[in-house]
Amino acid sequence: MKASKSFTCWYHERHRTAILSEANTCMSRASLTHPSDLIGFDLSHRLERMHSTRNKHNQLVSRAQKIASKKRTTRASLAITTTTTTPVTNALLKALIDQGAADALAARDTDRSMNEDDSHNSGTGVRREAPLARKCTYPYFIKCKPLYFKGTKGVFELTQWFERMESVFRISKCIVENQIKFASCNLLGSALTWWNSHVRTVGHDVAYAMTWTTLKKKMTDKYCQRVEIKKLEVEMWNLKVKGTDVIGYNQHFQELALMCVRMFLKDSDNIEKYVGVLPDMIHGSMMASKPKTMQDAIEFATELMDKKISTLAERQAENKRKLDNNNKAQQ
Repeated sequence: MKASKSFTCWYHERHRTAILSEANTCMSRASLTHPSDLIGFDLSHRLERMHSTRNKHNQLVSRAQKIASKKRTTRASLAITTTTTTPVTNALLKALIDQGAADALAARDTDRSMNEDDSHNSGTGVRREAPLARKCTYPYFIKCKPLYFKGTKGVFELTQWFERMESVFRISKCIVENQIKFASCNLLGSALTWWNSHVRTVGHDVAYAMTWTTLKKKMTDKYCQRVEIKKLEVEMWNLKVKGTDVIGYNQHFQELALMCVRMFLKDSDNIEKYVGVLPDMIHGSMMASKPKTMQDAIEFATELMDKKISTLAERQAENKRKLDNNNKAQQ
């Protein structure tokens, strides 16, 4: 508004000066014309000039007002869009990073859960049930390659058959109800004749309802003569670890334990016998560990012996190095 007022005052002053100049010009012409003509000419000329000047004045004032209104609008918009910034401290930056990481993890978990849900629904929004575990059939059992037993090679043939059959039971996940049925299908020759005779005697239901432990005992009594079993029991009773060969001891102990089932009727008796003859260097640790199963005892004893052997090897290498250094020093 101040700009428009100052412009108006300047314009009126300029207009007044122009009128005075025009009046002087007219007065100079008065000597050349008649007074009445001079007056008429002056008035008409002034009226035209005044109308033209007023129109120009109005146009300039309107243009000045528009320019002033634009400046006010620009200043107002600048004032509105001005934003305040706050300094980012280390604590604020760490909080922002932590929040971003938490959001990313949450999004990942959400995507993962959605993917898992998608893999279990059929596209209709209904979640599918997980497929049932494979049932062990006889063809699948045979694919695990169990051994056949003929009953012609004595104790060790029977021992290998027992071990292999138990391994196949675990691999194929054969249920207890099918173990005797599937195992008896791998009997050949005289062994098959013996089994068929037993089935006719007790009946199919009773024969196939017996446990694997009972079958092992019956086959041991049949195919391992009493004299031979007695020798094996004596061998097991006197079995000891040769030096630090715990692995060899483990294998021979397990083979004899399969045949000498009458010596140790409980797992605790087997464990006690196994631990009792271990070398002194690991015997104390084995007694303190109190293994609950035979497999735990074997694995722990093997691990302890490996550590002892490794320590002994390191000590021997260190002693040899010291001896070599002493010999060099004496020379």
